Formats: sequence, C-alpha cells, structure tokens
Amino acid sequence: MTDAAARRDIAYQGFRLPGDLADGEAAGVRAAAGGLALAEPAGRQEHPLADGSSATYEWGSWTTPPVPVGFAVHEVVPSWTADSPAGCWLRVELRGWHDGRPTTGWYLLADWAADDATVRRTSVPGQRDGDARVDTDTLVVGDATVTGWQARVTLFRPVGAAAGPVLRSVGAVASGRPVVAAARPPAGGPDAPGPDGVRPALVAPTPTGAPDRRPGWGTVLDVPPYSQRLHAGEHRQWGGGGDSWCSPTCTSMVLAFWGAAPAPERYAWVRPPGPRPVVVHAARHCYDHAYAGAGNWPFNTAYAGLHGMDAFVTRLRSLTEAEAFVAAGIPLIVSAAFRAGEVPGLDYDTRGHLMVLVGFTAAGDPVLNDPYAADDEGVRRTVERDRFEAVWQAGSGGVAYVVRPAGVPLPPAPAQANW
Repeated sequence: MTDAAARRDIAYQGFRLPGDLADGEAAGVRAAAGGLALAEPAGRQEHPLADGSSATYEWGSWTTPPVPVGFAVHEVVPSWTADSPAGCWLRVELRGWHDGRPTTGWYLLADWAADDATVRRTSVPGQRDGDARVDTDTLVVGDATVTGWQARVTLFRPVGAAAGPVLRSVGAVASGRPVVAAARPPAGGPDAPGPDGVRPALVAPTPTGAPDRRPGWGTVLDVPPYSQRLHAGEHRQWGGGGDSWCSPTCTSMVLAFWGAAPAPERYAWVRPPGPRPVVVHAARHCYDHAYAGAGNWPFNTAYAGLHGMDAFVTRLRSLTEAEAFVAAGIPLIVSAAFRAGEVPGLDYDTRGHLMVLVGFTAAGDPVLNDPYAADDEGVRRTVERDRFEAVWQAGSGGVAYVVRPAGVPLPPAPAQANW
C-alpha cells in the first residue's frame, strides 16, 4: 500500500438486526426472526404506486446511533439488506453529525422495494442545500462540518396487510474529502458501458510496484464468466442490457459463485428468455427508476441480500486490501473509470464500470471477470496491477461490493476499519 493510500480516511460501520436493536432508536418496530419487523405502527402515510395511484401505508422506523468516524467526512454511501413482501417497501435516510449533535438535516437516499410491481424502487434526485447534496446513492457533504453519520430506515406495509418488510442490516461507508472530483455521468451517457457509476473520485495512490508475494497472490476464484453484451438492446424498461448492465451482471456472477442464484421459476417471467434470463432478473430488481439505470450501488447489494447474502458497499484503499478478501475466498465487485488503452487489455472508454475481482496472478496482477465482453469466453482478463489500481481509485474512490454468505468470515479489518 502506498503512503497516499494508507493516509486515506475511510470507515465502515454496519448494524445487524435484531441484535443491535437496543443500540438505536425504535419507533413501531420489534425484534423478529432474522431482523426487525413492524409492531404497532408509529403512523400512516400515503405513497404513490407504480400504476399512478396511491395507497395508505403503516410505518415504523429504526434509527442507528450516531457513528463518529474521527475525520472530516466528504461522502457517505449507505447499504442494507432486507426482505419486503409484495406491496411493502423501505425508506433509507442519512444525516451528518459533529460534536455530539446533528449538523445536517435528513436526506432521502432510497425508497426501496424488492420488487417493482407495486412501488417503484428509486433514488430521489434534486436534494441539495448548503450543507450537503444527494448524488443518487451517495450523500456528498458541502459546507457543513460532518465527522459522523446517522441512518434511519422506515418500514412500510399496506394498512391491514398480514406481512411486512423485515430489516436485517444497515450500514454506511464514510470517506474523506477528495483532492480532485469527477462529475457523475448522466444515465445512458455516451461512454460505454455506463451508466453504472462514476462518483466524485478520491485521490488515487501513486502507482508503485509490489515486489513481495502477499496473501491472495496466485489465487483465482472460480467465479463464472457472464457477458453483459449478450443482452444488448433487451428490456429497455430496465436500462437496455448491453452497455448498461455491468453491475447486475457482476452481482449475478458472484451470486452464482456462492450457489445463491435465484431459482429458474423466479425468472420464468422473462420473455423472450434470451441468453441468460437470470441477469435480466437481476437488472430488473436492481433498477433505479429515477437514475434510469441498474448501477445503483446499494440496490445491487440489497438484491444480493434477497438471496441470503451478507452484502454491503464499502471503499478500499488499495489492491493490498483487496488481496485479503481473495485470500479469504471472497470475490469483490469493483468500480473503475478509464479511457481506452489506459489499462492495457481494457480497450474501451467508460465513465463508470463494474467488474468482478476474482483473484491475482502469482506476480500480483489482478484477474478480472469483466462483463464488457462480446461473449462469455472474453470475460476473464488479467491486467497490470498499478494501472488498474489507479483507475479504480480515481474512478470511484475504491468502491467495492462485498457479497458473501454470513458464515464466511471477513478478513481482519485494518485499524481504521473499512469493513
């Protein structure tokens, strides 16, 4: 790890439920098998439905304790896992803290549902004031002093419904202010394979060699290769496949690696079935109707959570940190941005692209399952370590989806824990 990477401030904190229930503030929720569920509701609220009508919902909420991180926060990305039966949904909000008090108001990061038949899964654009703004799935701090965060999750069920949502986990990764920032592209922008996610970039570490063999070197995990481009032009209501499905394609690869892919009957509705209907299922259920793309980071980890995975979004400081996951048998989904030729072997332009880091060569070069390939045979690629690390760090600040069964232990975290 370079000195620049080692100095980067990144901290992740997660809460598992119902075990952490007493640490936060509950209103109308109770401990249930595997999470938090609605009890006697705290109130009622109208909400629009996918068909243009509206319905009345009962709600209850759980608010995390304030999470101090010990540095000036620039960005916070939440993530969660939950179950939501048909017609039910969750709302996820964040606010900033400093010196024992909130220093921003609440910002709405997601109205999320497992399905989209009743309630549209969506981020909420247009939230901006002097303190902070919302960039799709990321709270970006402005003029406010923020050295911590707090999340609130509200559970909604139709009035009189027999079943409601169950919240299993919620957390967030906070990171320090970047030296330079890149603008996020519009959904469906001209650079392939968008729109799967450029966010304000943190400073990249200065590329250096890695002469010493480390854990994870010489290990390549058997993640199946899936090409997103097999789906070009398909299902335009969920982003159109092809150039825009890198994130759900990667999530599908990792679920298949863990033996947790949805059963065929769950995607029997895909017509025509096409080359790989399980990816269509993922794209639909990760799709952000406001962003108009399937690359919302926490929507992808929430989708993995629907399949029994312990999943969250974080940022890593370097490939050295990523090596620990590979050594532990855990592939990572990582987000990078680059120009054609900037990383030899990745010969296309992208303002934001997701790939699966499946391992490392014996010399420490990363091995990727890159879904932006003409077919499955072209998905597996080995790239130069320093160049790839630079575009990963500069493109997304080292974003990674961590997806694994709860019984598979994470590697030991660093002193400033980012997992």
